[in-house]
Amino acid sequence: MPTTTLRIPTADGRADAFAAFPDHGDRHPGVLMYADGFGIRPVLREMARELAGHGYYVLVPNLFYRHGPTPLIDLPEHIGEEVRPALMARLMPLIEAHTAERALSDADAYLRFLTSRPEVADGPVAVTGYCIGGLLATRTAVAHPGRVAAVAAFHGPVGADGPDALARITAPVHFGHAESDLTPEALRELNQALDAAKVDHTSEIYPGTVHGFTMSDTDAFDPAGLQRHWDRLLPLLDRTLGTG
Repeated sequence: MPTTTLRIPTADGRADAFAAFPDHGDRHPGVLMYADGFGIRPVLREMARELAGHGYYVLVPNLFYRHGPTPLIDLPEHIGEEVRPALMARLMPLIEAHTAERALSDADAYLRFLTSRPEVADGPVAVTGYCIGGLLATRTAVAHPGRVAAVAAFHGPVGADGPDALARITAPVHFGHAESDLTPEALRELNQALDAAKVDHTSEIYPGTVHGFTMSDTDAFDPAGLQRHWDRLLPLLDRTLGTG
């Protein structure tokens, strides 16, 4: 599986990024994958390679490139609860500095770069993300309705910008929520907003999961939750990008 490290021109500099794509010479549908707050690391590279193996060119940018290249902080092989508070104390200032304005400026640069790659097929792309990356994926779909064919977000605060923002999504959506992140009542309100906006969507709580359930290098990891994520994500991409 070919992989490469790239630098994406943005309004504020250059964002380093990881890309994975199939090893045959065809052009492939593009997927912009937003990492969680811990950023690009072995588990994200593994997930990008897994997705690329299904026929996609997958681009994973360093969200916090303004503060330096990956890795911004040293991470242990396993992010256990005993180290998580100290790591989050270092990451939260970066997350808080990543304003909606910055996110939208970066999204434009990432999409422009992704669709310019010679390995990427013409046409719209899909966007997916995890944790804060789920919010960024949603914001990207809201801001670029003609360029995003599908959006998927997992254990992310996707409703943070309110129902008016969600109503601007034109792409099919899958939201996979952690049981610890969203109550059934909050899920019902979110889905009512999506229904009212006539957004083509599935939005569900993954049973027995906690925030971060897709990430195999954390205590939150849930193998069944990760598999459910693939079972939802791959058909969505196949339906909208047509690799099947």
